[in-house]
Formats: sequence, structure tokens, C-alpha cells
Amino acid sequence: MLLRGKRAYVQYRTAYLCFVHIYYLDKASPQMNKKRLLLVDDNDDVRAVFQEGMQAHGFEVVAAATVNEALRLISTEKFDVLLSDLHMPDAGDGFTVVSAMRHAQPNAVTLVFSGYPALQEAMAAVLLEADEVLVKPVGPAAIAEIIEKKLSNPLARMSMKKERVAEILERDAEPTIRDWMSKVEQNEELCGVSLSYQERTGHLPLLLGDLVRRLRLGPNAKLPNSAAAREHGIMRRKQGYTVAMAVEESRILQVSIFSTLQSNLRTVDFSSVLLDVMTIADEVDSQLKQAMLGFMEPAASMPASSPV
Repeated sequence: MLLRGKRAYVQYRTAYLCFVHIYYLDKASPQMNKKRLLLVDDNDDVRAVFQEGMQAHGFEVVAAATVNEALRLISTEKFDVLLSDLHMPDAGDGFTVVSAMRHAQPNAVTLVFSGYPALQEAMAAVLLEADEVLVKPVGPAAIAEIIEKKLSNPLARMSMKKERVAEILERDAEPTIRDWMSKVEQNEELCGVSLSYQERTGHLPLLLGDLVRRLRLGPNAKLPNSAAAREHGIMRRKQGYTVAMAVEESRILQVSIFSTLQSNLRTVDFSSVLLDVMTIADEVDSQLKQAMLGFMEPAASMPASSPV
């Protein structure tokens, strides 16, 4: 009788412990499955809103208010996601945070957000190799959806064939031109001169072609001047442009070029991207100079007036 009672107690105790183990494991599993997100923003209100919002979407959020605090966390803790403001409080502070995460935890999804203009955002994405640049305002729900998509397919983020900037711009010349045209159509000053689509964009394939050739030149090669840019300057003067309008066109072209790189972010070869970005900026400025020389050519070629 005593033996049977002892055996029953052991069986009951074993069953009870199994139940307790399963119960608490089930309770703990949601927490265990939560993805850890490092949120970096120096604005207390913004940080509080995003921390609460991302927690509501199932993330375990660790917040940092300074770059130094973020760097300490990156070096001591493991994260699945980085969500960082790009400017804290100075432009470029986010560069340091993203770079540290890329080196210390390369598999983490890296997102940066900012309210700065498109050109700066595109360049930031290219230089940082961030998974995505989010332009404010953007809410926690949209961010959570982006993160889930990227976390669900990590191989797609890391296994794409890398391309040089010249290859991307050559392949996507037409999308770049369409993007440029859409921005020009929103500019009241430029649209003050009535031109057909061909008159407006006909020079762009030539300028982009010169840019691609420049990107492919060796380090010690002689840098040619763009004859197409000079002809473009002459044409724009005849069409009634002002100098300011020609400069604005050039600025928009640079924005569209970097937008194309941003849309191809996952395939950019980052081993040479910084040099390529510098080359793009230099070539676009050089083309603007040639355009201005062409623009002023008729006036410069006029004979000087005789002194009275």
C-alpha cells in the first residue's frame, strides 16, 4: 500500500512538473520570439512614440538617445534590427551608428529615417549601405511591415549580384530620364519655357553616356570635356532659358542619378561606391561648366564695341 502511494505521488509530481514546464515555456515563447530592435533618436518625443509603436507591433525595443550610447549597445548586445535617425543632432551622426552596426552585426536589418531632401537621402543610402532610407513622416506600422519583409527573406538581402555604378546607370538610363522629367514637370520656373518631351530630354542620353564613360576611366586617364554638355548650353540659350534655369536642370539631374542608385541599393558594389559618387558629382559639375560656356558663347564671340 505504501509503495503504491509513493509511486502515485512520483507520477503526480512528474505530471505536475511537466505541466508547469510546458505552461511557462508557452508563456515565454512570445517573448523569446520577439526580434530585438535598437532605436536611436535624440528627440525624446519621437523616441517615445516609436518605442511604444514598435513594441505594439511585437518588437523588443532598446532605445538610445545618443551616438555613444548606441555604439555601446551595439558592441555589447545582439540586435536583429537598427532603426536610427540620420541626424542626431548633427547631419551625419547616423552614419556612425549604421557603420558600427554593419561591421559588428552585418546580418541586422538596418533602417535610417530623416526629413532631409531627396539628394541627401539618396547619397546617405548609397554611402551607408542601409537596407532602406525612410523619409519622414513614417509610422511604426509601415516600418514594422518593411522589417518583417526583410527579416523573412534574409538571403535575398545578401546574395544579389553586385554591380558597379557605371553598369547601373547605363542599364537604367531611361528610368533616370523619366524620373528627371517628372521632377522638371513639377518645377514652375522650368515649365515656364514650353518644350516638347524630346526638346526637354534629348540631351540626357548623351550626358549620361559621358558620365558612364567617365566612371569607367582609369585613375590616371585624361578627363575629357563633355561636348554634349556644351551643345546643350547653346541650345538652352536659344530656347529661352536663363542661367539659373540651366543650373536647376543640372541639380535635378544629380538628384535623379542618386535616386537611381538608391533604387538599386541592394546590387551596388560598395567596394568602389564612394569613389564613384565623388566622380558623379565632379562630372555633373564639369558638364554644368561646359553648358555654361556654351550658354555664354554667342555673347562672348561678339566683337567688343569701339570706344566713343
